[in-house]
Amino acid sequence: MISLNKPYISIVLPCYNEEAILPININTIINYLETKSFKYQWDILIINDGSKDKTAAIANEFAKLRNEISVIHHPTNLNLGNAIKTGFNNSKGEIIVVLDIDLSYSVEHIEIMVDKLIENSADIVIASPYMKGGKVTAVPFFRKIMSSWVNKFMHMASQEDYYTFTGMVRAYRKEFVQTLNLKTKDYEINPEIVYKGMILRANIIEIPAHLDWTEQNKFAGKRSSSLRVLRSFFSGLMAGFIFRPYIFFLGIGAVLLCLSLYEIIWLLFNVLSGLKEIYTQIPLVKYPFSYSLAEQFKLNPQSFIVGGITFLAAIQFLGLGFLSLQNKRYFEELFHLGTSLKSKKANFN
Repeated sequence: MISLNKPYISIVLPCYNEEAILPININTIINYLETKSFKYQWDILIINDGSKDKTAAIANEFAKLRNEISVIHHPTNLNLGNAIKTGFNNSKGEIIVVLDIDLSYSVEHIEIMVDKLIENSADIVIASPYMKGGKVTAVPFFRKIMSSWVNKFMHMASQEDYYTFTGMVRAYRKEFVQTLNLKTKDYEINPEIVYKGMILRANIIEIPAHLDWTEQNKFAGKRSSSLRVLRSFFSGLMAGFIFRPYIFFLGIGAVLLCLSLYEIIWLLFNVLSGLKEIYTQIPLVKYPFSYSLAEQFKLNPQSFIVGGITFLAAIQFLGLGFLSLQNKRYFEELFHLGTSLKSKKANFN
């Protein structure tokens, strides 16, 4: 349980090639947390994810000067997901707050998220610029549009009342998040956490947040760690399939089935129309329906081919949809069972 008497929070800061902003922003976080020392116990955990610049040296210097700061170095760049998992596994606090070191979400979000977590006995609190009351400022147009649409796509796929799936700025109850068996190693970890939280019926809360790139834009060209927009966009689209993969298969299958039925009904109508002419003009034909069908094939062979192939493809996609639905249910049951056993084992130890 989270103690209401000065809860202990750990701030996790994944960093990769952040020498341009690290000294300023670490001091900003420290100064803010010191004003909240009456309210929280706190520490800062910097995850240096194999940086090739002076990030490691700067982080180490902070750790020497402040007991509240510790650093973990990845020998090579293991990507964002692994950096976050390292933070989860090595945090001391009962509440873990993951921040973006660029402070595109201001430090004031820390208190808002932590208080919301405690007040609602929540497992996860997400800072959401895309929900009602949220705001986005000075984000490059292309990046803003792609991020917005990826999150809308995930909102639609999940069919849950959440609006920001890709954002990393969140507060977690340590006891909960450490039970998750997280697999992804990059940007997809953030929607994966939400998805697995949904399976476990976690108490997930979103708060309106302000995503502001005003300061970050001043360092354009000086930071090599900026997320590659297209890569994160397609990663987000692929991550969207984890929520309800069967919807996409069933949706494509339904569209193909409608197209094939249109072709088949149109052909059937022409075949039946041709029967009238056969009965009046060629009354001695032994199999009039087959004769009319053969005549239609001579006139429109492409319709038979397209209709047949489309119908077979529709059956294939519908079958994949039902199989993925079954597999998803099996996975969720096994994940729920495995997590429960892991939690019981941790409590027993």
